[in-house]
Amino acid sequence: MAAISVRRLRKSYGPLEAVRGIDFEVAAGEVFGLLGPNGAGKTTTVEILEGYRSRDGGEVEVLGFDPGRGERGFKERIGVVLQSSELWASLTVREVHAIFAGYYKEPRDVEETIELVGLGQKRDARVKTLSGGQKRRLDLGVALVGDPELVFLDEPTTGFDPAARRNAWELVRSLRGLGKTVLLTTHYLDEAQQLADRVAVLVAGEIVKLGRPSELTAGAKAEIRYRRDGELVVLETEEPTRALHDLTAAALAEGRELEALEVRRATLEDVYLELVDEQPA
Repeated sequence: MAAISVRRLRKSYGPLEAVRGIDFEVAAGEVFGLLGPNGAGKTTTVEILEGYRSRDGGEVEVLGFDPGRGERGFKERIGVVLQSSELWASLTVREVHAIFAGYYKEPRDVEETIELVGLGQKRDARVKTLSGGQKRRLDLGVALVGDPELVFLDEPTTGFDPAARRNAWELVRSLRGLGKTVLLTTHYLDEAQQLADRVAVLVAGEIVKLGRPSELTAGAKAEIRYRRDGELVVLETEEPTRALHDLTAAALAEGRELEALEVRRATLEDVYLELVDEQPA
């Protein structure tokens, strides 16, 4: 069953066609990554799915609703972490969570949610005293306190230090474990590779690649690096096992070592950058 279904979605701003007839589905319980450079149409697409922006054409269904209608039943079943937000500066972390919990019929326990996002020691701190990373955790808590079926995470770990990012990753994984559906946008390609079941790469309003991260990287060339007579040798190959076998066999036959030998397989970031670079300016 699809939690999100998008068909021929279009949106323009005057002469600029921001989204050009895209199609994709997100399965219930899936973590789906929407990737792309600035101006690719990611934010427009997500805002249409959230019900914050109208569409010019196409069909969109989210949890069985048309988000453009703004029905209360729809809003109660989604959680949203915006790219940036401003919450009440003078309220405490607990008070902010309590206010948002009051918008839902069956919210998650406030104290449990605060602990879940790692703000237990800041529950009585005022919002204005929080660091940038702590404010992003607060945004995440606000999105989760309604116990939504579907969570939109727009650049959720911006401003996080490495440890906080890893904690956030575990939180996303726990959401998947609870059967939640997650739509994730991020500029951190390692984040998408770690968390997403599938990703779509959006460039200039069009989806140029869609699939599992492993599928996107499967056909990419690997690099084998080593030094010979002090010189760095770099080989690109689609058959790293065979190439490595040939290299080691030749080295053994000649009685020499392959110094500084390194095999590097393509990452999602490599594939993404190649896709973006292939598109006309």
